[in-house]
Amino acid sequence: MTEPGVNDETPLSISVNLLWCIPGVVGGSEDYMVRQLAGLRTVRDDEITLHCLPDFVEAHPELVGGFTIDEAQVAASSRARRILAEHTWLLRRTRAADLVHHGGGTVPLAGVGRTVVTVHDLQYLTYPEYFSPSRRAYLSTMMPRSVRRADVVAVPTDYVRSTVVNAYGVDPDHVVVVPHGVDLDLRRRAPDGAEMRARYGLGEGPVLVLPAITHPHKGHEFLLEVMARYWPDPDLRLVLIGGRGAAEDDVGAAIERLGLAGRVIRPGRVPDADRDGLVAVADALVFPTQYEGFGAPVIEAMALGTPVIASDQPAVAEVLGDAGLIRPLEPDAWADALDEVLRRRDELVAAGTARVRRFSTTESGRALSAAYDLAVGS
Repeated sequence: MTEPGVNDETPLSISVNLLWCIPGVVGGSEDYMVRQLAGLRTVRDDEITLHCLPDFVEAHPELVGGFTIDEAQVAASSRARRILAEHTWLLRRTRAADLVHHGGGTVPLAGVGRTVVTVHDLQYLTYPEYFSPSRRAYLSTMMPRSVRRADVVAVPTDYVRSTVVNAYGVDPDHVVVVPHGVDLDLRRRAPDGAEMRARYGLGEGPVLVLPAITHPHKGHEFLLEVMARYWPDPDLRLVLIGGRGAAEDDVGAAIERLGLAGRVIRPGRVPDADRDGLVAVADALVFPTQYEGFGAPVIEAMALGTPVIASDQPAVAEVLGDAGLIRPLEPDAWADALDEVLRRRDELVAAGTARVRRFSTTESGRALSAAYDLAVGS
């Protein structure tokens, strides 16, 4: 169904560059784009082609029926080859497009037609130490050029919008917020709580979940320190779900050093259904991140009826609002957070259920559609 007032004339030819999206590797930006595209398909009837790697098609068959799929036969493991494909193969495939949307934060040096670029965050400027020298050099060269060249820049939050405008001096009117989206039916479809407790050995006590790759900025070690110092309940289980990141070994060492091996469950990456089931059964989702452009686990928790305890990082605080507890990244400030979230659980769940409606996949798709219209009309 087409959104009223959109595309009343000849449909546009829109190309979406997803060559950067390696399933299971790029983190929350993968979910962001997939859910956003699912929402976009409900509000636009244009001819939309996804230019992607074969791995992306295998990981997201739900998108195959709604879009034209154009696979690049490029090894996902080779960043150099993927970048080369953006500058050669993709250029040839998108010459006739009315609009090209680059979802990975950068725009190839050559291209034609109108352009939208999604900038997920500017972490490389805030925490450059978390990036390799080569990656930092690439982003420092390509991102300013990409943002200034694009007709419209899409960002997930007002926080990222302000950092983009301030960092690159671009016209604020051409930097628009396209929020993450989430399926509002997650709670209804999540696996049974008793099943999750049995499958993952959670026992009958309270459960906390941190869903994040073990990157240094995600706060795993901070949370382990808090748990060891202030949350001594022997029946409390902390579930760490997500892939292996640069801090993987440090997290493992902290668990042993703090004597938490029996209280921390580490299943790594789990199926999406199990991720939802674990968050749904949790007493709280904990999110002590140093930096986010959005913080998708926060809206997933709200959709699943689970309270959130999060750091006071600006984007996360913007998204969470009054639907959770916001604490500075100081261990003492988290000391009573678990008791408070258990005491206020019903209130926080109700606030989250109301707030998450503004982050549906349809709302996300509608915001992206508006960004496309702005780019074409600019």
